[in-house]
Amino acid sequence: MGTALVTGATAGLGLEFVWQLAAARHNLVLVARDVARLEDLATKLRAAAGVSVEVLPADLSVRSDVERVAERLRQTDRPVGLLVNNAGYGLRERFLTGPITEQEHALDVMVRAVLVLTHAALSQMVPRGRGAILNVSSIASLTTGGPYSAHKVWVRTFTEGLSEELRGTGVTATVLNPGLVRTEFHERAGLDFSSLPEASWLTAERVVSDALAAVRRGAVISTPSKRYRLVSALLRLLPRTLVRAVERFRPRH
Repeated sequence: MGTALVTGATAGLGLEFVWQLAAARHNLVLVARDVARLEDLATKLRAAAGVSVEVLPADLSVRSDVERVAERLRQTDRPVGLLVNNAGYGLRERFLTGPITEQEHALDVMVRAVLVLTHAALSQMVPRGRGAILNVSSIASLTTGGPYSAHKVWVRTFTEGLSEELRGTGVTATVLNPGLVRTEFHERAGLDFSSLPEASWLTAERVVSDALAAVRRGAVISTPSKRYRLVSALLRLLPRTLVRAVERFRPRH
């Protein structure tokens, strides 16, 4: 039994991560903004799984909050063995019409926080010779979906490079690249994908179980399902002019 810290723990994939990790007897540190939801989730996890659960409220767009989470990750007397950088969200506004402050907050959550928290976690994992980082990217990293895609490109490339730097340390880095998943993510971002066939969708349970299996194997890249591995291969092979053209038909708020 080890301890896992999960950001964005109260909704979507983050919520599924904490339940699967609790079922596997991992103690947990839950990071999210909503204190009430965090406390309610912690109570349910303790009762259902009998694991230790810490609550760490934080807004990862706020630097002082990120530093509080980083300090928890640096602790050597209560080491975190798995960091899941999951927090993220899509924006309703397009880049040209939305406020730049919202874009900056998204960048802080999906890029800067990943950078800072990963560095903090590795400061105690590498000396111990064990641990794992799991960063959540997206199939969108292979598309041209504006700043969100750019953030996810960064996460994917950062994690792949990190995996090489960690070679031989006993610590691993894995990047998760899910496709469309049945969570509230798209509704919150104001995106309507209701016209897509059911086969386009994955369940959060499947995505998370595949990701955790990849971590256990020490795999660098996890793309759940054969269909999305095929989509990934096609996006890498298609001319970028065609990939950019597809963006014109992306659902918007």
